[in-house]
Amino acid sequence: MATETKEVKKKAPAKKAATKKVAKTEEGEAVTETSKGGSFLYAIGRRKSAIAKVRLIKNGKGLYTVNGKPMEEFFTTWESRSMVTSPIKIAGLEGAVDMSAETTGGGQMGQAEAVRLGIARALCELNPTYRKTLKKLGYLKRDPRAKERKKPGLRKARRAPQWSKR
Repeated sequence: MATETKEVKKKAPAKKAATKKVAKTEEGEAVTETSKGGSFLYAIGRRKSAIAKVRLIKNGKGLYTVNGKPMEEFFTTWESRSMVTSPIKIAGLEGAVDMSAETTGGGQMGQAEAVRLGIARALCELNPTYRKTLKKLGYLKRDPRAKERKKPGLRKARRAPQWSKR
């Protein structure tokens, strides 16, 4: 019987990824960082399955971008656009700050609400006096409603198969 020897190639140790300056925090805590364009505030907003990573850039010109596109191009409806800009309007910073957001998951309205929550959290970090007004309007509350799971024996979460007498 001939015995075979297997040569095991060891993988080279993986290179460590470059560390980013933006600190990732739990449950939307805002962090102040500096970048090429100036200092900004970072916050996370969530709604249903939508997640928005928001950067509020101080000393801006009132430019709003979502996923690299102008906000008007990304959010096509008036309701979603007004929902996104409402915390900034309430704070009175329409032309004073820029907003850049990256959204994933969910639909258009869920993403808009996630961006709104992220902006509100970043504004509270910018100036704690905004907190009382934003909280009163419900902009700092994360909406906990989500899709209910499908149960066994049912077609959907609650939809049962049609009952037949015979």
